[in-house]
Amino acid sequence: MARNRHPEETVHLILDVAFRLFMEKGYEHTSIQDIIDNLGGLSKGAIYHHFKSKEEILVAVTDRMTAESNQMLAVIRDRSDLSGKEKLKTIFRESISRPVQNDIFTVAPDFHNNPKLLFSLLHDTIDNAAPNYILPIIEQGISDGTIETDYPEQLAELILLAANVWMNPMIFDSSEEESYRKFMVFDQMMQGFGLDVVDGEMLERLQELASIYQKNKSAS
Repeated sequence: MARNRHPEETVHLILDVAFRLFMEKGYEHTSIQDIIDNLGGLSKGAIYHHFKSKEEILVAVTDRMTAESNQMLAVIRDRSDLSGKEKLKTIFRESISRPVQNDIFTVAPDFHNNPKLLFSLLHDTIDNAAPNYILPIIEQGISDGTIETDYPEQLAELILLAANVWMNPMIFDSSEEESYRKFMVFDQMMQGFGLDVVDGEMLERLQELASIYQKNKSAS
């Protein structure tokens, strides 16, 4: 049955399996043969028909991980009914509220075993998400008077790196208490820029995700 799949279904299957294995075992400890063994009968040739290497699979996995998030960012960026500051708050709320976050934190991936995956995500943050989605919002905020900064490009990068990396329990293995403290510092930092864009509801959600991660990490 596996050999009769449409090409796009085969690609989806390969990426599903690769993502799960990368999360469970780490990219470095996952081989092409490991992926093949979990494909339900697909051959090595079927993989190499779509991907030239494990590195290319990693790129595709990362692209798929960021595609949904970037689509959400684009929708908020292009709204005409919100100020720049309101868009930033909407982005924070939507980013941590998405149900897919529960799935990722439940897997409890160890990013210490996934340096290449982590680098790919960082690369997308700096080279794609910050300049294409957050920077235009900050520039709008400067124009409409809701954001004050002389360094919009650097602020865009700082916001995303702090929110997606420094505050991410999966990267620094943060407990609920540590996540709370980081959130409070992040809130103070944003307030320093005049951006009261985080609230108690977001704090509770961040602690919930940290709890999900720690619980499943301990069980694995």
